Amino acid sequence: MDKKQKALLIVNPCSGRNKSRAGTFEIVDKFSNSDFDFSVHTTTCQGDATNIVKRELGEHDLVVCCGGDGTLNETINGVMDMPRRVPIGYIPAGTTNDIANSLGIPTDIKDATELIINGKPNDYDIGLFNNRYYSYVASFGAFSKSSYTTSQKLKNRFGRLAYIAAGVAEVKDIRNIKMRVEYDEGIIEGKFVFGTVSNSLSVGGFIKLPEDAVKFNDGKFEVILVKDFKPHKLLSLMHKTITQKYDNKEIIMFSTNKIKFTALEEDVPWTIDGEYGGSHREVRINVLERAVELYSPETEHFLPKPAVIEPVEEEEPKEGRKSRISKRVKGDKKSARAKQDDDSLQSVNGEEKAADVTDSAANNSETVTC
Repeated sequence: MDKKQKALLIVNPCSGRNKSRAGTFEIVDKFSNSDFDFSVHTTTCQGDATNIVKRELGEHDLVVCCGGDGTLNETINGVMDMPRRVPIGYIPAGTTNDIANSLGIPTDIKDATELIINGKPNDYDIGLFNNRYYSYVASFGAFSKSSYTTSQKLKNRFGRLAYIAAGVAEVKDIRNIKMRVEYDEGIIEGKFVFGTVSNSLSVGGFIKLPEDAVKFNDGKFEVILVKDFKPHKLLSLMHKTITQKYDNKEIIMFSTNKIKFTALEEDVPWTIDGEYGGSHREVRINVLERAVELYSPETEHFLPKPAVIEPVEEEEPKEGRKSRISKRVKGDKKSARAKQDDDSLQSVNGEEKAADVTDSAANNSETVTC
């Protein structure tokens, strides 16, 4: 009988209109009827999913988290700090579920659970924001604060509309931020109203990225920078981001594996996976290629796993082989000659000994008197 796999299940009971709390019974029922043993833990405060992973992972074979994008972020941070990185299953139960929508993970709790039980994990890139890991987006500037300033109560009651209302309230505070941006292909310095570094097909539900530009495990994240904001251009800029019209004039887009942002006037607040990421004068982001395994459908946005190449002994060049054979033949000839010489020497020695014996016998015959 095959040994059952052990799953560590982490549930954020406050996510998405308490969706995860209501769905816990469905998740438990699915796992109870599968080939998994499991234990269930609920989060009680921000950062608790990370602590649960560190405290409870033990001999578990995978971690499954149910909650919003922030819960997944905490789970990834916990797994990345462990000496043994196990696969991660994600059951989305948040308000926007940006990363789930990008990865094709079902937002229905039953379907997402079945994907984990019956599916396979894919390699997935994550970002390192200074010294903190993140799963899919880090951003600054316009509308980025609404994701963490909107109260959980409003999100549970109004869903995505709560974010939209908070974003509208932010319009009066929109301002340009003077930044220097350094990446592998150069330096950009100027005033930016918004910036994001992501591994996703969408950001905040309204910024859409070209699908052919995004691969979830290619070692690169996509960067979008919106330049020099003017109030009368707000609607035009929003339309360009929604319709993916990145002209590299007002809206710049490129891919990179590392990037550095330097605020030239004051510390700038950042948002990481929908949560407050602190205010920083300098931010370094590095992409960690295929750092974790995440259960998701295998779409065209995942590159195939690298082939495992078995070591093969190199064939010896013909000239080397001929030389080695030639040396062996010469050696054999030398051995044969040496043997012949030894035989000849033994033959000569034998004849000399025989002659000595004959001479000795002759001498003895002369001295003996009959």
